[in-house]
Amino acid sequence: MAKPNYSFEKRQRELAKAKKKAEKEAEKAARKRAGQPADAQDDADTDDGDDTAPNEA
Repeated sequence: MAKPNYSFEKRQRELAKAKKKAEKEAEKAARKRAGQPADAQDDADTDDGDDTAPNEA
């Protein structure tokens, strides 16, 4: 039985992680160039401009 090559597996994981990080940074840069905030989909439905509680008595 062949001995596992942990160094190769670790290197592959590191390369995959670096590729994913680069893709994420490129997507973030593209959104910035388009003028959209980084968390556009998260902030869009939560900020209605009303700072008061909804059921204030």
